[in-house]
Amino acid sequence: MVPLIVLTLFSLLITFSSCSSASLINDFHVLVTLKKGFEFPEPFLSSWNSSDLSSVCSSWVGIGCSKGRLVSLDLTDMNMGGSVSPQISKLDRLTNLSLAGNNFTGRIVIGNLSNLRFLNISNNQFHGNLDWNYESIANLEVLDAYNNNFTAVLPVGILALKKLRYLDLAGNYFYGEIPPSYGTLVGSQYLSLSGNDLRGKIPGELGNLKNLKALYLGYYNVFEGGIPVEFGNLVNLVTVDLSSCELDGPIPHELGNLQLLDALYLHNNQLSGPIPKQLGNLTSLVYLDLSRNALTGEIPSEFVNLKQLRLFNLFMNKLHGSIPDYVAELPYLETLALWMNNFTGVIPKNLGQNGKLQLLDLSSNKLTGTIPLDLCASNQLMILVLMKNFLFGNIPQGLGRCYSLNRVRLGQNYLNGSIPNGFIYLPELSLVELQSNYLSGTLSENGNSSSKPVKLGQLNLSNNLLSGPLPLSLSNFSSLEILLLGGNQFSGSIPPSIGELRQVLKLDLSKNSLSGTIPPEIGNCFHLTYLDMSQNNLSGSIPPQISNVHILSYLNVSRNLLNQAIPRSIGWMKSLTVIDFSFNDFSGKLPESGQFAVFNASSFAGNPKLCGSLLNNPCNFTAITSTPRKAPGDFKLLFALGLLICSIIFAIAAIIKAKSFKKNGSSSWKMTAFQKLDFTVSDILECVKDGNVIGRGGAGIVYHGKMVNGMEIAVKKLLGLGTSNHDHGFRAEIQTLGNIRHRNIVRLLAFCTNKETNLLVYEYMRNGSLGEALHGKKGAFLGWNLRYKIATEAAKGLCYLHHDCSPLIVHRDVKSNNILLNSSFEAHVADFGLAKFLVGGGASECMSAIAGSYGYIAPGMLLN
Repeated sequence: MVPLIVLTLFSLLITFSSCSSASLINDFHVLVTLKKGFEFPEPFLSSWNSSDLSSVCSSWVGIGCSKGRLVSLDLTDMNMGGSVSPQISKLDRLTNLSLAGNNFTGRIVIGNLSNLRFLNISNNQFHGNLDWNYESIANLEVLDAYNNNFTAVLPVGILALKKLRYLDLAGNYFYGEIPPSYGTLVGSQYLSLSGNDLRGKIPGELGNLKNLKALYLGYYNVFEGGIPVEFGNLVNLVTVDLSSCELDGPIPHELGNLQLLDALYLHNNQLSGPIPKQLGNLTSLVYLDLSRNALTGEIPSEFVNLKQLRLFNLFMNKLHGSIPDYVAELPYLETLALWMNNFTGVIPKNLGQNGKLQLLDLSSNKLTGTIPLDLCASNQLMILVLMKNFLFGNIPQGLGRCYSLNRVRLGQNYLNGSIPNGFIYLPELSLVELQSNYLSGTLSENGNSSSKPVKLGQLNLSNNLLSGPLPLSLSNFSSLEILLLGGNQFSGSIPPSIGELRQVLKLDLSKNSLSGTIPPEIGNCFHLTYLDMSQNNLSGSIPPQISNVHILSYLNVSRNLLNQAIPRSIGWMKSLTVIDFSFNDFSGKLPESGQFAVFNASSFAGNPKLCGSLLNNPCNFTAITSTPRKAPGDFKLLFALGLLICSIIFAIAAIIKAKSFKKNGSSSWKMTAFQKLDFTVSDILECVKDGNVIGRGGAGIVYHGKMVNGMEIAVKKLLGLGTSNHDHGFRAEIQTLGNIRHRNIVRLLAFCTNKETNLLVYEYMRNGSLGEALHGKKGAFLGWNLRYKIATEAAKGLCYLHHDCSPLIVHRDVKSNNILLNSSFEAHVADFGLAKFLVGGGASECMSAIAGSYGYIAPGMLLN
């Protein structure tokens, strides 16, 4: 009997082992199939050895097994492309599946995975819809599809997921209304639908989700009506973000019931009425942002109870009254931004004494009184903005020792007294604006050799009562780009150390009492585009070294005591478009070559010793004239024939090249697609003809095309790559656009290349560029709300490049012509031909001094 039992158990064990092995073989074949559909799987999946079944559970990357079966597949952030085979649904023991952070395209269908609990397909380029058979994955607890290209109505099949705790469908193109039936997902703790194209009203039924801890519905969605009062029932909520979705009406006082709330974000809407005093019941609140609305009234006194508050943003509303003193007593307050309201009274005197304050912006109000003494009590303050108020008194001396300060804007007040010693030399400062006050005294030298102001990019002290000599320590500002000292009482000579400001773009020393000569070292400021030394007492000649500044466009030395001749070399500064040499004591003949031929005579007025034809003041020189000999008739005839022959040759060459472009056919072209395309190289080449030209620029010609399937594309043709290093930005654009994804960055679909020509294929933007819309016939349709929307969207695209890309990217040619608008006027940042990667979070080593279109400096180059 015993041997029979043993034999039976042994037989069952063999059978079980055989079934288990067969199932692992099935998993093995599915994984091999998946890998074949992936693009760029190496080196990430180099361990997936398709000839070694035994290594699946032991050494394959991203694989987790249990009891001889595959239960976990994690391919997060492997930067692969391609598609995901439907065979993935045959991994029937999976409990955990993550494809997040890749570049997968096409449709994806998940089903028949009854054990699956965790599914993450976020940060890819999947498209289509999510209308799956959710009953076949009924145990799913987490569904994360954030940041893809799904275009459909929100899936209602999700209601079959009774165990669902986490649902993130944000950052896609879902449209239509939020189904009221989503209010039956009562087990949900996290719901994010933000960043889509949803419309209609926010259903009050969502107030039934009483287990919800986080709710995100804003950004790009546009909802009618206001915030449902039923949200007051969501008593377990910790985070609410309903920002940027055009909500109107009042803030429901029922939100005061959410006593576990940690963060309440309602900014950038059209909410009106007073701030409900019931929000003072939110004693756990850490982050409160009600900015960019139309709220009225005063800050409720009940907010004294918000003892945990770190972020307090009410800026850009219509609030009035005084800033309550209790705000200064909030023990953890780090950010207080109340700018652009109608606040009056004084700034609470104890503000900053909590030792936590990092950002204070009270600008553009009607505040009076003095600046509190302890704003930087613990060297935490980084941003201080109080401009455009009625503040008076001194700048607190303690700010001269606030080594954490990064940005200071105190301009357009009534401040007086001297600038604290060491203040402008603080090591972390990037921006200082003290203009249009009544500040007096001298600018001290940098007395602390260990404190180097190497980060300061802008210093504006203009229109004050500052006096004395310019400090030699100005040369310490090695990163300074804008220096504005005009409208003061500075005296003495301009120090030669000014030439050590190698990064300065704009220099204004006008309306002072500076004397002596213009130092020739000014020619070392190679990046200068704007130089104003007018209305001083400068004497001597203009140093010829100034012509070393090859990109100078504005030069004003008017109303000084300058003399001698104007250097002829200035005429060869091709970038120079505006000059003013008037009311000096220049003498001699005004040069007539180069740029002097286009300058206005008024630019030289008030120089009686200056002569020349431009001034209608002939010089007293004996003109030596001779009658030119008439060119022989034969020479004229030969010259004309030569021109005719050259024209014919060029025309024939152009025709031959145009024909060869089309006759080469698709066989000589190589196309690389960045997503699945339903057209070929031949279809693209058909678009490249004169009748389809929609734009021309320094980098090439842009054509519009419509594919057989109805898809519209834009084709940029770049010529002359070959083996040359001068590739018109082609390689930079491919390297950049081929690896980034964001809804506010133009999508590169593919690129095609042969030996002579390169073609970039983009999604077509029906409304052209912002530059055309602003300055062309479409400008009349861009109302201020739409302009604001476009600016915000373009900023989001740039913000993605600067902060979220890997590696970080700086565009370097941001201008209106490089912001493209689709059919709904959604902004897309384009033209990355001048883009550079920010290696290691800093500037690229190969980044040149000036980039962008000729005669133009992108705003990003001027701002720190």
